[in-house]
Amino acid sequence: MDLKQLYQHVIDGEASEVEAGVQVALDAGINPQQILNEALIAAMDEVGRRFEEGDFFVPEMLIAARAMQAGLRLLKPHLVAGENKSMGKIAIGTVKGDLHDIGKNLVAMMLEGAGFEVQDLGVDVQPETYVKVVQDGVGVIGMSALLTTTMSNMAITIDALKAAGLRDSVKIMVGGAPVTQEYANQIGADAFAPDASSAVRAARQLVN
Repeated sequence: MDLKQLYQHVIDGEASEVEAGVQVALDAGINPQQILNEALIAAMDEVGRRFEEGDFFVPEMLIAARAMQAGLRLLKPHLVAGENKSMGKIAIGTVKGDLHDIGKNLVAMMLEGAGFEVQDLGVDVQPETYVKVVQDGVGVIGMSALLTTTMSNMAITIDALKAAGLRDSVKIMVGGAPVTQEYANQIGADAFAPDASSAVRAARQLVN
């Protein structure tokens, strides 16, 4: 089984071909970690690059991410916990009062494709929920807001983490249409990501 072909199927967003290809690679005895790194993660890195250069748009990214996830589902049981070096744990959600999830879902899929363990907290996430996941040992949290009216809940969440004495034990990444680098600085976030592909880059920097 040629992993280059599998890589291409991910980029082209061909979910059933990706599933079949992963199965063929596993049957051929290729190391699951190698399939993950050389086909799935490498393909999503390429998708992110094309997005940043303006060759791909959100629909292409979504389709590729879904194809990658189809392969990942099949691969996961074979990635022995000890063998699969996770890049780190990230919990992401859309902040309290905001029900938008397309951007957040895409970020979650891209992060998963980059080898992170992602805990998706969903939408309308209360500050207390973020506090709880940090208490449970999550090292990075991502907050998304699509409305200017809900953006302030990012600051409220950071205040809740400070009040719980947890601010220093977590890295915070923010993003979403109305969010800017300036706003991220103002509320004391560690990183700002304008889109899914930069979210992966920011997350990698935060865990290093």
